[in-house]
Amino acid sequence: MNRERPAAHGSPRPGVAGERRSATDAEARALASAVRLRILRLCLDGALTNREIATRLGRNPATVLHHVRTLVDTGFLAPEPERRGVRGAREVPYRATGKSWLMDVDDRPAAARDPLLAAFLEEVAAVGEARLESSRLGLRLAAGELEEFRRRLHALLDEYARRPPDPGGDKWSVYFGMHPEG
Repeated sequence: MNRERPAAHGSPRPGVAGERRSATDAEARALASAVRLRILRLCLDGALTNREIATRLGRNPATVLHHVRTLVDTGFLAPEPERRGVRGAREVPYRATGKSWLMDVDDRPAAARDPLLAAFLEEVAAVGEARLESSRLGLRLAAGELEEFRRRLHALLDEYARRPPDPGGDKWSVYFGMHPEG
């Protein structure tokens, strides 16, 4: 399940609105990239230009522009009014729309790398593993209990995703993964 937290720009954003739905093929392809997920995370708290995104990712602006355009074309990023840069060049800032939180993307082939995990690992590498708070829990649950656990956990995440952000709050990223034991 691909769930990405929505964005804010300038003033606090309203919480995510809308119902969950299956992603279209184009939406699923757009969210199948760790780079694109990182772009959405970067644009979470404010609009960034392509150049600013590329700098923060340490990537070529032309490559990043391809990813930005894909996210704009699928409605995951929204362009804001253009502005003039320090040298007078035209700049378009982009911000995340929050739409990705409402997408169900479960059709990834079993052998495919999880883009959410890849984005999370890149972000942890950027901030340093020493700053990661993590825990593990082993459970033994019947099928009904497992479904209840998933439902309650996703309801909690959804509740926080739909809350307006605290402008004075600290920025945090949450990654949750679970797997059956082999």
